[in-house]
Amino acid sequence: MGVELLVTAAVGCLTAADLAANVPGSREDDWLSWTLLAVSVLGLLAHRRRPLLSAGVTGAASLGWTVHGHLGELLNLPVMVALYWVAVRGDRRRTLRVGVAGALLSGAAAVVAGHEQGRPVPSPVLEMAIPLVPLLLGEVVRGRQELTRRAAEEHARETARRLREERVLLARELHDVIAHTVSAMTVQAGVALDAFDRRPEVARAALRQVRDSGKEAVRELRTTVAFLREDGAAAPVVPAPTLAHLPDLVERVPLPVALRCSPGPPPLPPLVELTAYRVVQEALTNVVKHSAARHAAVSVRAAPGRLLVEVTDDGPPVARPGRAAGGFGLLGMRERVSAAGGTLEHGPLPAGGYRVLALLPLGDGARPTEDGHRPAENDARPGRDG
Repeated sequence: MGVELLVTAAVGCLTAADLAANVPGSREDDWLSWTLLAVSVLGLLAHRRRPLLSAGVTGAASLGWTVHGHLGELLNLPVMVALYWVAVRGDRRRTLRVGVAGALLSGAAAVVAGHEQGRPVPSPVLEMAIPLVPLLLGEVVRGRQELTRRAAEEHARETARRLREERVLLARELHDVIAHTVSAMTVQAGVALDAFDRRPEVARAALRQVRDSGKEAVRELRTTVAFLREDGAAAPVVPAPTLAHLPDLVERVPLPVALRCSPGPPPLPPLVELTAYRVVQEALTNVVKHSAARHAAVSVRAAPGRLLVEVTDDGPPVARPGRAAGGFGLLGMRERVSAAGGTLEHGPLPAGGYRVLALLPLGDGARPTEDGHRPAENDARPGRDG
């Protein structure tokens, strides 16, 4: 309200000074002239809150001056300020309607004012253009404001999208590291507990495996957390796992796993190697957590233009009490494979057991969608998920 009062006072003073100047050929100021000024100033008070009403009141006063015979360069200033805010606070359709009405009324008032003998005749064309100038200026300002607002909204949407992707990536990495390692440690700890009294050498070997798995998990967690630090003082970062690390991964699984890895001539794309490793890691984790398998097999082989990653086991699914139905393992695998441009298949085998098959392109086959992933496939297929 304070800004409105200051603008209204400034415009009112300039208009009053022009009205009192009585330029040659203009009618002398009288009570009607000052009454119209008071009406115009009162109407201008609402130019920000109710610009259309303000334009109507100040426009009526301006037309009254014209018809009454008053001429002056600043008598149209109140209505011009009000029309500017009509355009800034409205839309293009309203600006067009107000512009047409204002131009027609201004031109008609100029024609009426010129009918009396001995009175200076204002130009109807010039009078019709007067209301259009502030409207056009207001449209330009409003257009720039809309562009700025849209740019800010688009930036906010893009920032939110990137944050969602980062959260999904972080959750996927933590799940891959923790779920696999903790599952293996739990099984090995159970073995050590069962063999503690009768076979202490087996218990010691299992506990050593628990210790090694814990150290590996801590190293990978430090690597993940290092990317989240804001001060740039990152912790020592271990290299991302590749297919060369599959033997170590298989060795930590608490059941026999047959590994066959022939990925073709190196070098493979780093994203493909990391994705293949994580698929094997998560699939073996699901075998340990959700099946009664006695054996598993991992096959990584090259095909024309793609890499085939297959994990199978021979065990039926096991329902574990207290475990929630459905997890994030298969979802994470689908997201990883889709981000690399590949496809994922999973489901039970006809002869028993379960299979996970990922097809990863070795060239520029990845065509992610707007959110960075291709649509997930085989979602309706039954699965063991952790």
